[in-house]
Amino acid sequence: MDESRGSTRRRFILTAGTLAAGYGLYPADGALAQPLSPTPECSDGAAPTQRQTEGPFFKPSSPERTDLVEAGMRGQTLVLTGFVLTRGCKPVARALIDFWQADTEGQYDNSGNRLRGHQFTDAEGRYRLRTVVPASYPGRTRHLHVKVQPPGGRILTTQLYFPGEAHNRTDRFFRRELLVRTALAKGDVAGRFDFVLDMR
Repeated sequence: MDESRGSTRRRFILTAGTLAAGYGLYPADGALAQPLSPTPECSDGAAPTQRQTEGPFFKPSSPERTDLVEAGMRGQTLVLTGFVLTRGCKPVARALIDFWQADTEGQYDNSGNRLRGHQFTDAEGRYRLRTVVPASYPGRTRHLHVKVQPPGGRILTTQLYFPGEAHNRTDRFFRRELLVRTALAKGDVAGRFDFVLDMR
């Protein structure tokens, strides 16, 4: 297969959701009729995911886990899935992804590790996070904080946002390019976001 045909096929696979359907990029109960399409849609030479401030609430050494929901935790469940990709749309295996967020009251756990955790992408660059939808709080719309680091590479620090939020209009950090694609699945929220790192 020549390079141009290979690039076209790779774009088709990612944007058509074939990988999503094949690798479970939807809630475990299969409640979505169709997998969520990629956001952003990667194409060869795609712009990398925008960087944003880490804010004042980052803590190093979060526990390794893919499920941040604890017993008795209130809130709507969110299952966020996606890929970590290069600008050439190649999957990044063993990329470290560190998530932290506010709870349903808009509070961060600064003494423990509640709603904090890191994980590594698999051989196909996939990740899956189960958490709760965070609350907005004064000055900020709903968002998730994320750090993504490829093996031996530069850390991407950014934030992810939710569509349809009234506070998106007034949050000075909000960027449309960082919107998660969402859908309801049996009362929970399914989300999709693919990180594009500044590497070939």
